[in-house]
Amino acid sequence: MAQRKAEISRDTLETQISVSINLDGTGKSNFETGVAFLDHMMDQIARHGMIDLDVRAMGDLHIDAHHTVEDIGITLGQAFSKAMGDKVGITRYGHSYVPLDEALSRVVIDFSGRPGLEFDVDFKRGMIGDFDVDLFHEFFQGFVNHAHATLHIDNIKGRNAHHIAETVFKAFGRAIRMAIEPDARMQGILPSTKGAL
Repeated sequence: MAQRKAEISRDTLETQISVSINLDGTGKSNFETGVAFLDHMMDQIARHGMIDLDVRAMGDLHIDAHHTVEDIGITLGQAFSKAMGDKVGITRYGHSYVPLDEALSRVVIDFSGRPGLEFDVDFKRGMIGDFDVDLFHEFFQGFVNHAHATLHIDNIKGRNAHHIAETVFKAFGRAIRMAIEPDARMQGILPSTKGAL
């Protein structure tokens, strides 16, 4: 399988985003987004997904973090789509359950070519520090729309909002790692009966 790397930039009147990704990395990450809690969560994606990830963002944070978080999700999705290429030989599906103390979340992903998000996470409070938890949905919606993936995220139990968020992002990283892994029995084969993903 060829090197699966991509660099994507997104430049709008609201944000300037750049993402560099290596799907076959070692979990190295570097973030400069101005949204510290999102950086902490994306570090979980890199570490648990074994993906090298560099994200730089300048956004209209003087308004709020909405545009920045959503556009990072969009650009990250575009980078995944480009790095995966034709998807020949990948596992395609991935899933993970991750606990953290009282919290437990499940994430299931299919790099199907069809964007879809089911996000069932009931945070017990609206803010984690200065981060609005509603923005997690916007991040993942941007990701699936541009990675062309179907994604189910379910928080099964939890009380602490930070724990809940961390289990979601760790499980997301682990599920991605499984899905993008080369399948030794599918070498040269696209994992679809349609012949296209």
